[in-house]
Parts: sequence; C-alpha cells; structure tokens
Amino acid sequence: MIKKHTDSELQAINGDRPLRVCLLSYRSNPHCGGQGVYVKYLSAALQEIGHHVDVVSGPPYPELVEGVGLHKLQNLDLYNAENPFRMPGPFELADPINFIEWMGVTTMGYPEPFTFGLRAYLFLSKFHQNYDIIHDNQCLAYGIWGATRFLPAVATIHHPITVDRDVAVQSVRSPFKKLKIRRWYSFIDMQKRVSRHMTRVVTVSEASKKDIAQEFPVRPKRIKVVPNGIDTTHFRPMHGVEREKNRLLVTNSADTPLKGLYHLLKAVHEVRKKRDVQLTVIGTPKKNGGITKLVRELGIRDIVTFTGRLDDDAFVREFSRASIAVVPSVYEGFGLPAGEAMACGLPVISTTGGALPEVVGDAGVLVPPADPQALEHAIIDLLDNPEKAQALGKAGYERVHRLFTWKNAAEQTAEVYREAIRAYR
Repeated sequence: MIKKHTDSELQAINGDRPLRVCLLSYRSNPHCGGQGVYVKYLSAALQEIGHHVDVVSGPPYPELVEGVGLHKLQNLDLYNAENPFRMPGPFELADPINFIEWMGVTTMGYPEPFTFGLRAYLFLSKFHQNYDIIHDNQCLAYGIWGATRFLPAVATIHHPITVDRDVAVQSVRSPFKKLKIRRWYSFIDMQKRVSRHMTRVVTVSEASKKDIAQEFPVRPKRIKVVPNGIDTTHFRPMHGVEREKNRLLVTNSADTPLKGLYHLLKAVHEVRKKRDVQLTVIGTPKKNGGITKLVRELGIRDIVTFTGRLDDDAFVREFSRASIAVVPSVYEGFGLPAGEAMACGLPVISTTGGALPEVVGDAGVLVPPADPQALEHAIIDLLDNPEKAQALGKAGYERVHRLFTWKNAAEQTAEVYREAIRAYR
C-alpha cells in the first residue's frame, strides 16, 4: 500500500519549503576524528542554505554554529579521557540502557552505537513530528532502523568500519589480541543489517562507495557520493608566519594502525641519515603505546615533536610553519587532513589508501600505503626540490577551492534528503 503524502510532505519533496533535519551522531568529538567535523560543518552549511537542523548527539558533544539545535543524549561516558572506564553508581545502572552499555564495555565490546540507537529511538518517538528526515552519521543502530517507522532515514557511511577491523586484526600476532579486536568491532554485524533498511546511503568518495557495496548489503544505486567540504575560511595560508625548511607535519598521533604513523616514523628515521629533518605530530600518543615505543626504539625523539591538543588558530599556524604535510594513512574514506593541508597551500605527500587519490588528485605526491621506503623517497625529493613543492602547494590550494566546499556538500545532501522522502513508503 502506497502512503499518501500530506501537503506539507509534498512541499518538502518538491523543494517548495526548507527541510527539517534531525542529524544523529552517537559521538561528535570536535577535536579528534572526522565525525565531529562532519556534523559541525554540514549542519552549518545546511542552515546557511535555508534548512532547519537539530543535532542529536551523545558525548563528546559537537561544537555547532548559532541557530543549529543540539539535543544531548547522555550516556555513561565510559570512554571519557579524563575518567575512562569508571565504575557507574547503582542509580545509574538502574537504567536498563545504561546497564546494557556498562555490560558491553566490561566484556570488551563497544556498545555505544547500539545504546545510542535505543536512546535516539526514544527521542524520535516523542519528537518525530518536528522533522522531515533522519540523517544518521554512521551509527546504523537497531534503534535508528526502528525510527524509520516514523520518518525516512538517510545514513552517512564515511567508510565501512570493516576496513578498520581488518587492518587492526592483521597488525597483531597474538590470538587473544585478535579475538579482543573482533569483540570490540562486533557492532559491525548490526551495522550491516541496519544499512539495508536505510532509505538512502550517503558516502564521501567513489572509493568508499565501492567498498560499502562490497562489505554491506546495500545496492550501489542507493548509495550517493557527496564529497566532504573543507572550511576554507579557517584553513588558509597564514600571513606573517614563515615556513621552516625541512619541517614535516602529520596531523594524527594515534596508535591506530589504519593511520599509518608507524610507517612515517620509520621513513623519517631513514631520512634523517641523509637530510636535516624535523617532524611535528599534531596530538599526543598513548603514554606507553606503540607510537611512543617506536619513537624511542628508532632514536628519533630529538627530531619528533608531539604538540598535544591545539586550538584552531594554533593548528593552522602549524600548517603555516611546515614545509611539507604527510598523510601516511593505510586507508581513508575521504581524507580531511590532506584537504586541510592543501587549503593552507602546503604541499602534500599522501598514500593512495582508499579515497586519498580523489582528494589529492595531481596536486600532490602519491605513494603506496604501508611503504616507508616510498615515503622516504618522496620526502627527500620534495626537500631537494623547493620549486616543485611550491607548485604543488599552489595546485592543492586551487583544487580545494574548486572542488571541496561545504556549500556544495549541503546542496547535494539536501537533494538526497528529498529523494529519500520521495522513495519513503
């Protein structure tokens, strides 16, 4: 039986009125990872072109522009860096969803997507009449599937998390550690089941679309590619700050194998034998993690600087001080660090992992992923050829301004919303 649309729904379908968007994000850290960045800038751009957006998020909460609503769905926040894996009180555990969350964590799982979905369902069961569309930011939880009884749903899958799981499993030898990693990523089975019930799926690159179609039961014709934007009002060349010769920059200090910092550190170890070089790493590694141990083992503590968390201006200042940005990721669904460096006029050396070639194009140097020797040769080549580096910096700046704006992303996303509303039964 085909649902009859109300006059208000027909106006939304035909583009006669602004859409009311409920943007769900189970965690939206504004300082770490791409999900908080995506929520902040997409919601702002959708508002700027005339739509009304409410963000519904678990902690850490996003930073949003004025006019975008924020509904905070509280949880136990057991991954809070200031008090990780705390013991909840009896009153907290009396809540059934909190109890499920705590049990998931104590059994080495990652329950946040599942429990956020339950909380989101409860929220939407009360307030669904305030919205035309649900936009799920890669949670893909059963509760969000349940909410499709009220509204059509679009899900953004930045890239299939199966990639993260498989790289992490391959990076360890211990059978127990492999089992532990698989347990952590067990929420992926839920995401696969739920993905097929989303009215439309948005992803950020052709590479991610291909991988999603292979890993998830989603037909390719239902997957729409909408590239991310880059905040070019913030990420831009900073006048009055001079580039320092031989200073490399990488914007991820994580021990996560997917980000490839291991391979860059090995490359820098070899480069220093032939050239003066300094590496600035944005962020702080785990105190006794693999990155800290590798820096010590390679004997490169004197040339590697970890900045800790930086505010926005200090972040851009580091881009302006560096002579080369390196993106050593084994895989990226899009590659915001590459785009942000290019927007600052910084020449980029990037791997070909995932979607990075779509972002960098011919405006940077591309090398195979997980190949320290290739990174070493590319770094030395740009250090020895400053004119080539300068030309790449200019080409990257122009490429970002031509192809990757949040206004474009918002307009294309809004069209996906209207298509989803038309397809909804």
